[in-house]
Amino acid sequence: MSSSHTTTKHEDIRQWAEARDGHPAVVDTGGKGGILRIDFGEPEDKLKPIEWDEFFKIFDENKLAFLYQDETSDGGQSRFNKFVNRD
Repeated sequence: MSSSHTTTKHEDIRQWAEARDGHPAVVDTGGKGGILRIDFGEPEDKLKPIEWDEFFKIFDENKLAFLYQDETSDGGQSRFNKFVNRD
């Protein structure tokens, strides 16, 4: 059985994402800010790439935490992640 973890540590989030070919992004809303995402592999059309500094600025301003899974139930590398409120 695989378990999930929650963190607010920037370096842990960045290492987890980059180990899976993930890149920081936001849903392109045409305005400032946006909904955070980790984009894997080829960039998705609806996602706008951003730098890690901007990503973590939005992350902290919105008081988010990163919920993630290291491995799938069969032992493979998981890409499961979700942004949740810190409270």
